[in-house]
Order: sequence, then structure tokens, then C-alpha cells
Amino acid sequence: MRRTPSGLTLPDPSRRTLLRGIGGAAALGAGIPLLSACGGSGTAADPKTITLGSKASDPVPKKAFADIYAAFRKKSGLTVDVNTKDSNTFQEQINSYLQGTPDDVFTWFAGYRMQFFAAKGLATPIDDVWETIGGNFPDAMKALSKGEDGKYYFVPLYTYPWAVFYRKSLFAEKGYEVPTTWDDFLALCERMQKDGLVPIAFGDKDAWPALGTFDQLNFRKNGYEFHVDLMAGKASWTDAKVRAAFDLWAEILPFHQEGAMGRTWQDAAQTLVAKKAGMYLLGTFVAQQFTDPADLDDLDFFAFPEIDPAHGQETVEAPTDGFMLSKSPKNKAGSVELLEYLGSPEAEEIYLESDPSVVAASTKADTSAYTALQKKAYEMISGAGNLTQFMDRDSRPDFTSTVMQPALQKFIRDPKGIDALLTSIERQKKTIFASS
Repeated sequence: MRRTPSGLTLPDPSRRTLLRGIGGAAALGAGIPLLSACGGSGTAADPKTITLGSKASDPVPKKAFADIYAAFRKKSGLTVDVNTKDSNTFQEQINSYLQGTPDDVFTWFAGYRMQFFAAKGLATPIDDVWETIGGNFPDAMKALSKGEDGKYYFVPLYTYPWAVFYRKSLFAEKGYEVPTTWDDFLALCERMQKDGLVPIAFGDKDAWPALGTFDQLNFRKNGYEFHVDLMAGKASWTDAKVRAAFDLWAEILPFHQEGAMGRTWQDAAQTLVAKKAGMYLLGTFVAQQFTDPADLDDLDFFAFPEIDPAHGQETVEAPTDGFMLSKSPKNKAGSVELLEYLGSPEAEEIYLESDPSVVAASTKADTSAYTALQKKAYEMISGAGNLTQFMDRDSRPDFTSTVMQPALQKFIRDPKGIDALLTSIERQKKTIFASS
């Protein structure tokens, strides 16, 4: 384990053995049209253009990124040709995309998911970029940007915590108090239900939101070390500790919004906006759905409640997003220049002007304009004892996509079948993690 200057504990890259084979990950792009680079195969490189594959399809982040690229063009004279796909499609097809003719630069995630593709030779080391931008980031971000080989492969742009969101005015009107323990949380859910509210907004149509719910329950109940071991394939899904986490989930399932499989996270967020739901467990990007300034000012959050006092609320889920350089960029010089700019405080500040739902990864970015929500998010992350990235970033992407996402949806539909489900998960985990 490594301890950062701010007191954060991060796993060493060597804690997780990265599996270099394509294995089940190749299936991620099977059966659906593949992502392709902007220029297409065989297109000669334009020294004034950098192609960039992006998963930022939602309006708020899409505009924020566009503003960065426009500022970069004005400063450098180079154009960023953006190839945008919706986030789910981008993630499902990423393996085949990177093995084909990808764009020069692509948006991706820090930590294990970055390391996974770096270890397979599907990304280019960018130590030269970090010689320029290294002073802009704390040790925690540097650690999250390195591959298993110790080289840099990632430029972080922003981060954000997962927490339980609520409307301050609704809590004040109903006399609700922020729960800090599991029992208090259950009691609040019961009270909200009696008051005619949906206690917990929930939309899992895209399958990934449920991953975040399990993460919170598991590291609150079983602790950070067990959680990262489970994500790394080292702990067993049939362990009694895992069953205990699911039992806790079964306790609060009746308080979740019904029909989750047919609802996106954005639709679920709208029930919080409309005060039809009392709480919502999600990342701070939920603020993107609060388009009325008065509603946004009324939004607040609290850390997922303590379950076991031995673990308290010390672990915070704080995914970090940024950029990587593909294996054979056609315009490497321009790409390096772009990545250096993306790692600058200026680029982060431009992004945050359009998307105040996240916080800068850099310690050099100007935070004077942070909203109350951003300040609280920064405090939650900087004050955490341990940081996780999110299940689909802390484990093998093929495992989370092909096994865990459908498994958790099956659990939500039938929580009584948990034993058979966990046995199935463990069997599939062994197969996938044994692949090479």
C-alpha cells in the first residue's frame, strides 16, 4: 500500500496482476458495429489535426470538452477532430476499437482499466508528457496514471465522489436528518416511504449504476482491503462476507424505485429534481440534471452511512476520468502537445466552467469559483482514508461487463436466488481471471 501526502491510501499497481491476453474482453465488441477512427483506416496523417475518440456524449461534458479543444486550437493552431460515441457503446467496443485503427487520443478511466489496456500494448507510454505536467498533480493522481510497468499512460482531468444526494428543502420540510449509520438510513427510508416518497431513486437500464451500490455496501461492510481483493479476483464471491453485503442490499431493495431496468440514470435523477424521490446514490455528475440554478443550489449529499464501525465511512468511491494515447497515433507530435495541454490547469478550469459537477484532478487549478457542492466533493475526496475507482474500473472490464452487470440485474429482479447467483459469479470469475 502507498500513503499519499494527503493521507490517501492507494493500492500498488503490483497488487493486481494484469492479464495481458484478449480473453473474454474481445467479446466486448462482438456482434455490434465497431468504433472507428475519425480518419478511417489508411488515411494519411494531417500534421495540423489530432483525432480523438470520446465517450462524452451527454450535453454538459460534450460542451465542456468542446470548449477545451477550441481553446487548444486557438493556442496551438491544431484542430481536434472528435469522434463521439455514447458512453456505453464506447466502453463495450473499446477492446476491438483499440486493436483496430483507433483515434490518436481517446477518453478513458484511471487506475485498473487504464492498466489493463496498457499491459496489452494497446496504449503508448507518455512519460514525456508527464515531464511537462507532473508538477500539476498530487501523488494520488500520479499513482492512478501509471501502468503496471511504472510508466505513465494517462492524463487525468477531473474526479468526483459517489455519495447519497438529496434536496435540502425537502429534508427541511419533512424534518429529515442526514443518516450516518445503517440503522438510521433504514429508518429514514421507512419514513420517506410512509410520506409517499420513493426513498431511493434508481435507474439501471444501462447496467452500471448497480455496480456502485454494491461497492458502497461491500467496502462499508467488509472494508477496503477485502473489496479491492474481490475486485482483483483474489477473494471469492462465495465468501460469507459477500453474501452479507447482498443481504444488506436485500434489506433496502424494497425502498428502491421500481422498474429500474427500464430507467436510465438521467430519468431517475429527474425524480430527485421533482422531489418525488428522497435520495439518490450516484456520482456528483447527477448535478448535470439540475438545470435550474435554484434546484442546483438546493442539491446536497452525504457519505454512504456506516455499516461496520471497524470500517466507518473512511472509503470513498472517486472515479477519475482523462485521456490516453493510442498504440500507433498518426499524429504523435500533435497528440503529445494536446495531452500536455489537457494536463494543464487552464484546460481543467475551462472544463469546470461548463461542468461544475466534478472537481479538478490538478492541485494547480483555480478552485475559487467552486460551488458549495464542488467544495464538499473536494473535501470528501481529500479527507478519505481510502479511494476506490468504481467496480468497472477496479476490476477486469470483461468480468464486470459480461458477468457482474447482468448478475446484479438478476439479483435486483430476484434477490432470493443469491446463493446460486454467487456460485455462478465465482465460477465465471475463475475462468476469466485465469485467461491469458
